[in-house]
Amino acid sequence: MAVYRLALLLPVVPRPAVQRSFQRPIELGSLLTIGLLAALLVTVGFVLAMLAGSFLSKDTMLDTAGISQNGWRFNTALGFVAITALPAEGAAILAIVVGVAIPLANLYAVTGLTRGQSHSRLAQLGEIARNPFLLASVLGVLVGLSGQAVPAGISAFVGRLADAAIPVVLLSLGAALRQSRIWPPDRYSLSISAIKLLVLPALVSGVVLITGIRGVVPATLLIFAALPTATAAHVLAARYGADRSRVAIVVMQSTALGLLTLPLWTALAASLAQ
Repeated sequence: MAVYRLALLLPVVPRPAVQRSFQRPIELGSLLTIGLLAALLVTVGFVLAMLAGSFLSKDTMLDTAGISQNGWRFNTALGFVAITALPAEGAAILAIVVGVAIPLANLYAVTGLTRGQSHSRLAQLGEIARNPFLLASVLGVLVGLSGQAVPAGISAFVGRLADAAIPVVLLSLGAALRQSRIWPPDRYSLSISAIKLLVLPALVSGVVLITGIRGVVPATLLIFAALPTATAAHVLAARYGADRSRVAIVVMQSTALGLLTLPLWTALAASLAQ
């Protein structure tokens, strides 16, 4: 579908401050250390969301997989807005975090959705290998590691397409919500939002409190952990046949609740960065 193809461009966020962060070469040491912590957060979200689906979901396996992905996906664009509360290096650290986390988050999501479709193991691997979200994010990491700048003409062209991609996804999200009741959330939907907006950032805060570690890196990880789910989650769900209206509702609920929780976590992160 056209919207799904445009989602390939979502990892490229054409905002000046964000572009500067992604155009910097990624140091291998930083990638390994910070990336490992980011991967751990995404994995914890994945495990908790799967457990919530097992105990609370009354949907089919496929629809449950579509909804559960909101427990570990994250709104990258919103992250680069929140990171401005930290010192300037926070944006570069967040670029590394999302560069590692996006492929892993999409890997978990596609694996769950293809399993929900009862694909064979070989078919699952094929779907994962061809997934544009995964391909785009892995390509971005490889370009960052190479230290080579993307040619200006290609960068400008992709940037223009990416500018169109986000509004198209938002329009698709609105279309999926037609005649849907967004509030109040059921127990399952609320648990998924709670994992993303409360449990994961609380986990980071707890580790910081116990270890006494402060600085821009833990502050950035806290903001990353507290981000609402990605608006493109329903596009991926629709691609694999899950109920995209259900997923769109959870996306809207997570985003609305995130507007209440994210400023609080960001304020705490700013105090950690000092």
